[in-house]
Amino acid sequence: MSDLSFYVHIPYCVKRCGYCDFNTYTPSELRIGGTLETVSGDYIDAVLREILIAREKTSVVDVSTIFFGGGTPSLLPPRELGRVITAIQEKWNLASDAEITLEANPDSVDAGKLVELRAAGFNRISFGMQSAVPHVLQVLDRTHKPENIAKVVSAARAAGFESISLDLIYGTPGESLEDFRTSVNAALDLGVDHLSAYALIVESGTKLAAQVRRGDLTMPDDDLMADMYLLVDQLCENSGLFWYELSNWSKPNHESRHNIAYWRNANWWGLGPGAHSHLDGVRWWNVKHPSVYKKALFEGQSSIQDREELTAQQISDESIMLSIRMRGGISFGNLSPTQLEKVAPYRQSGHLDSTRWEEGSLQLTPIGRLIADRIVRELVV
Repeated sequence: MSDLSFYVHIPYCVKRCGYCDFNTYTPSELRIGGTLETVSGDYIDAVLREILIAREKTSVVDVSTIFFGGGTPSLLPPRELGRVITAIQEKWNLASDAEITLEANPDSVDAGKLVELRAAGFNRISFGMQSAVPHVLQVLDRTHKPENIAKVVSAARAAGFESISLDLIYGTPGESLEDFRTSVNAALDLGVDHLSAYALIVESGTKLAAQVRRGDLTMPDDDLMADMYLLVDQLCENSGLFWYELSNWSKPNHESRHNIAYWRNANWWGLGPGAHSHLDGVRWWNVKHPSVYKKALFEGQSSIQDREELTAQQISDESIMLSIRMRGGISFGNLSPTQLEKVAPYRQSGHLDSTRWEEGSLQLTPIGRLIADRIVRELVV
């Protein structure tokens, strides 16, 4: 068994963004009074109980990455988040260069809190920037102002964070190509180490979906979405951030090691409600609601909702689907002659890199990344 990564889900937010269908809850949705800090203590207690179960169920010795996502993990006090890091460090051999990441809303941290987070053990931080354009942030229901990003990035540097990432969303209703150029340039001008850019997906049941359905908002067409993707790729490469995964660019040695573990289908344990885990071909996921999750663990019961054992075919197909997203691509040795024959025309059309093909691997070009799903279907169907 290889080393282990931990994902820690913090399922709380002050406000639900209009596009969000993540497993996260606001105080009003949970029907609690006061601040989220009032529920953080016993929530972390529950997570610590799941850590004890993880220690009993795994024979892994080494832990290489820990990632706190959500939700808005930065809402919780650093001392509470630090309890999780300490518990993992006490039960496993946490690598001296372990990557320990926190997702943060720009409005939920200040210089003092960033110092506390760094002292708690975090060395990488990912801020949800989404856009630098006010009208785009308004459509997304984001609470921060564009100028807050520069402040928190500067404060994170001063606090000693070794790697800083920003997340962008593109394809928001009403967003132009120039709007997106403004956002990408604003992010790159801050000298961050890593940038993620994700196409907006309108999920059923969200406020945004209702606005689109009523005709209040209109989604951009596919051509504009493609132009936005090619723009961020070009601007990042020009600034010394190189793509290593379909939606991610970084300076050398600043790739998200935690996410790479997912894309390589390595072993990880997801802590918290709704979190998914994978160990040696077995996948399981926890109950979704935090109250149900806490109740189960405090009563000594399992928090697992369901599990599946992956078949050899599933493992093979998932390896293709994940590998094709990455810069390393897929070695011909992992593909059959029939599969290679099916995708060969994409080399002639410019969707696959010809040099890498000659070297014996399948790597997507920028325009190839736009149709990655189509090429995957050729390989796995």
